Amino acid sequence: MTSVISITGLNKIYTDGFQALDDIHLDIEEGEIFALLGPNGAGKTTLISIVCGIVNASSGEVKVRGHDIRADFRLARQQIGLVPQELSLSIFESVMATVNFSRGLYGKPRDDAWIEKILRDLTLWEKRDQRIMALSGGMKRRVLIAKALAHQPRVLFLDEPTAGVDVELRQEMWELVRGLREDGVTIILTTHYIDEAEEMADRIGVINKGKIILVDEKQALMKKLGKKQLHLVLADKLSQLPEKLQQFKLESLDDGQKLIYTFDTQKEHNEIPLLLKTLGELGVEIHDLQTEQSSLEDIFVELVGNKA
Repeated sequence: MTSVISITGLNKIYTDGFQALDDIHLDIEEGEIFALLGPNGAGKTTLISIVCGIVNASSGEVKVRGHDIRADFRLARQQIGLVPQELSLSIFESVMATVNFSRGLYGKPRDDAWIEKILRDLTLWEKRDQRIMALSGGMKRRVLIAKALAHQPRVLFLDEPTAGVDVELRQEMWELVRGLREDGVTIILTTHYIDEAEEMADRIGVINKGKIILVDEKQALMKKLGKKQLHLVLADKLSQLPEKLQQFKLESLDDGQKLIYTFDTQKEHNEIPLLLKTLGELGVEIHDLQTEQSSLEDIFVELVGNKA
């Protein structure tokens, strides 16, 4: 795969000495949806802002489709669309004027057909002549997306795009994102909704305290770091765990009515058959059993906790 964004040795140190980014190395492939996860203050927005030319890096190199963001600023910036967290719009302008102006900022000629398409895709066409001040918060969020797409970028950054929006808009936005990806647009998103990353992303990057601590394909990440649990509901409560069961490191819940066995999905063999055999030998009757797999949120919390 071709790297559409290549980041090498990127650092950001503010005048007060705070290091927001620490030696970031990251390649994002063309046409993928890449989710950048991290707690508040981890460096997500700083990283995006540097790539988009809003914040200057202290050191390091960033290239967008082969264009250095410093030496070839205009060419690099033309490749990028950004949907920021904050609603920053001129409230007295109409929707149409706002979106057309954004396209013009990038030196693109007028294209009424393209603007109409994105406004229709975002359910904004009927409101094209309304002033921004008359729109709801959700509609203003749609205008931000339309502005970001107005100059037909090949890379789209979505910085917490669905924070504070309703479920319907979230679903519409992700349908739009899928369509853009099908057209070859590379999508980089930050989100607090880990279920969105789990559903949408091809690859996941985790950043904490300014450092990238892990980058992997979503499925590989869940397979590599995910754990499974076997939940055993017993017919009768165990007042205490028999000695023969101590080796399995079981967790006892509900006053001994439920046992939980956690095992690593990476290991070729687990001890479930031996556990069930031992329970049978002890005369412990199982009323019900089921397995559960770690979610991406479980993995994220564990990663960040371990690196805190």
